[in-house]
Amino acid sequence: MAKTGGRKPRSEPSFDIPEGSDPARLDVRLSRGDRTGGGTRQGSAKAAAPRATARRKSSGGGGKPPRRRRSWLGRIVHGVVVLGIWGVIALAGLIAYHASQLPPIDQLAVPKRPPNIAILASDGSLLANRGETGGRVVSIKELPPYLPRAFVAIEDRRFYDHFGVDPVGIARAITQNLTRRGLAQGGSTLTQQLAKNLFLTPERSASRKIQEAILALWLEHKYTKDEILELYLNRVYFGAGAYGVEAAAQRYFGKPAKNVTLAEAAMLGGLVQAPSRLAPNRNLKAAQARAAHVLAAMEELGFAKAPDVKVALAQPARPASTRGGGSSNYVADLVMDVLDDFLPKFDDDIVVSTTVDAGLQATGERALTDELNAKGARYNVAQGALVSMRPDGAIRALIGGRDYAQSQFNRATTAKRQPGSSFKPFVYLAAVEKGLTPDTVRDDAPIRIGNWAPENYSHSYSGAVTLREALAQSLNTVAVRLGQEVGPKAVVQTAQRLGISSPLQANGSIALGTSEVTPLEMVGAYCAFANGGTGVIPYVIASIKSASGKVLYKRGEGGLGRVIDPNAVGMMNAMMHDVFTMGTARKADIPGWELAGKTGTSQDFRDAWFIGYSGTLVTGIWLGNDDGEPTKKASGGSLPAEIWKTYMTVALKADKPVGLPGINRWRARPQVANAGEREGPGGLIGALIGGEPDRTASVPPPPRAVPSGRGQGPSQDDRNFLEKLFGVGE
Repeated sequence: MAKTGGRKPRSEPSFDIPEGSDPARLDVRLSRGDRTGGGTRQGSAKAAAPRATARRKSSGGGGKPPRRRRSWLGRIVHGVVVLGIWGVIALAGLIAYHASQLPPIDQLAVPKRPPNIAILASDGSLLANRGETGGRVVSIKELPPYLPRAFVAIEDRRFYDHFGVDPVGIARAITQNLTRRGLAQGGSTLTQQLAKNLFLTPERSASRKIQEAILALWLEHKYTKDEILELYLNRVYFGAGAYGVEAAAQRYFGKPAKNVTLAEAAMLGGLVQAPSRLAPNRNLKAAQARAAHVLAAMEELGFAKAPDVKVALAQPARPASTRGGGSSNYVADLVMDVLDDFLPKFDDDIVVSTTVDAGLQATGERALTDELNAKGARYNVAQGALVSMRPDGAIRALIGGRDYAQSQFNRATTAKRQPGSSFKPFVYLAAVEKGLTPDTVRDDAPIRIGNWAPENYSHSYSGAVTLREALAQSLNTVAVRLGQEVGPKAVVQTAQRLGISSPLQANGSIALGTSEVTPLEMVGAYCAFANGGTGVIPYVIASIKSASGKVLYKRGEGGLGRVIDPNAVGMMNAMMHDVFTMGTARKADIPGWELAGKTGTSQDFRDAWFIGYSGTLVTGIWLGNDDGEPTKKASGGSLPAEIWKTYMTVALKADKPVGLPGINRWRARPQVANAGEREGPGGLIGALIGGEPDRTASVPPPPRAVPSGRGQGPSQDDRNFLEKLFGVGE
C-alpha cells in the first residue's frame, strides 16, 4: 500500500486463525488499543501491555514469572521502619515545641546564686549562716576528693561518660525499679538534676522532663564536667534550709565541707535523694543506712579503698551540735535585723564578724537552760533571756530564749517587760544628781499618792534609813519618795539619757519600774555605771567583708558621750555594790571581784530580773512567762541571781579583777562586828579609850563629801552628837 504524507500506514484487521492454534480457545475480544482511537492514547496502550502479557502467560506464552508477595515478617519490619520515621519526626516536633518554650539559647545563663551571710564569732568561728542558701559557695578544689565522688557514685555513676542524658542509666534504672534488685535509682543524670534546680520547677511531667534534657545538653556544651559538678554541689538542697554542700556540712556536722570525713561525705551524698526523710538530725538510722549504700557504691567504682570504707562503716557519721548550740541563732537574727543599717544592698556572699564570744554564748545558754530545767517547774518559770556585754556596749553573749528550735522569738531584744526594782538605779541617779548622797537619810514609812499606796516586799518598815541601805534592801517606799522628790519626768529623762528607748510613763509608779523595757536596753543603760559615765549604744557587728576579703564596713568609735558625772557614778557604784555585800544579791557575790548591780521583781512576780556588772562585763538576766502568767514567787535575788553567778564566774576567769569607777570615795563605812567577833572595845568607846577597834572597822573610812542642793535631809553631817563632839569620823 502506498504511503501518503508521512502518516502511519493503516493497519487492516486480520481474522485469520494463527497456524497451530485451537479455534475453540481463540480470544476474539478487542483490547482498548484495538478499538477506534485506542492507538492515539499512548498511556492506555502502555497500561494494557501488562494485561496482554498476563493473557499471553495464561495462554501458555513465554515471559518472566509473577512477583511474590511480602511475608508477614517483612510487613512488620516495613511497618516498624515507617513508624520509626514518623516517630522521629514527631519527637523532633515535640522537642522543637518545648524548646520554643525556653529562653533563646544565646540568652540562656545560669541564674546567680542568692548571696550568703556568714556570721562569725569574735574568734572567727562560724555562729550561723543566713540567706536563702544557708552556706557559702565552695570550689571543688577545696573539697576532699571523696566528697564529690560520693555524689557521683550514688546519683550518676556514668557522669563522666555521658553527654548530659544517659540512655544506659535510664535503662538500668528502669530494670532495677521493675525487678527491685539492688538499690533503686532514678534515671536523671547529675546534669539533669542541676538543670532542674537552676531553671525549672519541681513539677513532675513529661514536658518538664523534655525541657530538663534539653537544658542538660546545653549545660554539657557550655561547661566542663568538673564545673557542672561544682555547680551541683553548691545548689542542691540538703534539707533544714541548707542549699549546697557547705551549708549542709555546717548544719549537720558543725564543720566546713573541706573537713568532713569519708563517713560524713557518704551521708551527705545519700541525703539528696530525700532530704526530709533522711536528715540525720531527724532519722539517724535511715541516714546511716543510706550512707552505707553510698560507701558500697564508692568501693565498687574504686572511689574509696576497702579499708577506708570498713572504718567508715564501723564508725558511721553522727550529727553534731555547734558551739553555742541553737542560741547562736538569736545572735544571727539580731545581726540580720540591723544589717541593713550598715550594708543596705549586696549581691555576693559577705562575712559578718561579730563581737560575740562563742564560748560565753555556750556558757550563757547552759547556765540558763540548766537552771530552768532544774527549778523552772517549781517556780512556774518557762522562759528566760540573757544579755552580756562589755562596758563599751559590745555584745559578748545573747540568749533570746530557752530553746531556739521551739521558739524563735528573741526575748533579749524584742520582749518588753516590767523591770521592777532593777529600774530604781535611774531614780537614785536622778536624786544623786539633785544633790543627795548615799548617806542621805530618808524615811521608810507608808506613803500614799492619791489612791495608790505602795508597800515594801516585806510589808514592814524600817524608819529612817540611808539611801545606800534603801537601795541595797530595795525599799519601795523610799524609791517612791525619791521619785516624787525629783519628779517623774526627771526619772524618765535620766533613763532615756542612759539609753532606754522604750516609751516610759512619767507617773509615780515609774519609780518601781512599771514601764516596759527590753533586757538589751537595760543592760546597755547599766554600761554607763560600769564604764565611768559614758552612754553606749549596744552593738554586735564589728566588721563586714566580702567573700574575697574586701572590707565593706568596720566599726569605729561611737556612743552617747558622757551621760553621768564622775562623782555621781562613784556614788551609784558604791550603793549598787552594797546590793552584793548587804542587800538582795548577796548570793550572787563572786570572791575577788568588786561587783555592783540590782535585783528586780515586777508586780505579782510576773518578771524576775538581775542586772550586775564588774569593771569588765555587764550581764542581765530576765525570767518569766511569755503569756504574763505570774511565777511562784520567783524574785530577782533567786533564780536570776543564780544564773548570773554561774555565768559570770566562768566569764570573769579570763579577766583581771578591776575596781569600779569612783567607788572608793563613796564606799560604805565598815559595819560594827558581832560581839562574839570583837577582840577589844570598838566603835565610839574604842576610839575614846584607845582600845582595839573592830576588825571590820580597821580600814579607815573614805572622806565624806559634803552634798549641796535641796532635798538633802535635815543635816549635812549624819554623825551623832558624841561623834561630832569628839571628832570621831572626821
